[in-house]
Amino acid sequence: MGEITEKTSTGIKPNIAGLLCYLFGWVSGLIFLLIEKESKFVRFHAIQSIGISICMIILWVIAFALLFIPILGWIIDILAYIAIIILWIFLMYKAYKGEMFKLPIIGNIAEKNSKPAAK
Repeated sequence: MGEITEKTSTGIKPNIAGLLCYLFGWVSGLIFLLIEKESKFVRFHAIQSIGISICMIILWVIAFALLFIPILGWIIDILAYIAIIILWIFLMYKAYKGEMFKLPIIGNIAEKNSKPAAK
């Protein structure tokens, strides 16, 4: 997509702020959602970060429970962790590239709720 021209209220470039929304999961997403008032791009990534973090926590709990199933549970667990890490890095990369990559369901919710806060 290229360079994002919209202004942020944080003074951080939008693509860097978008990447940072994912860096510490729901924590950084919540911080940027609370402090960013102008950039729809950053707010989108903040909301999507919070949503995907909640899903990842649920997946981690399920994957941990599967550890008690010998071999098959371990394989599923390892694959789940690898998928989570790949998705997390992919989302940071897309934000850095200036793209509003929408995940199914979570992305639609993020898009609908990412309007800049009223002044």
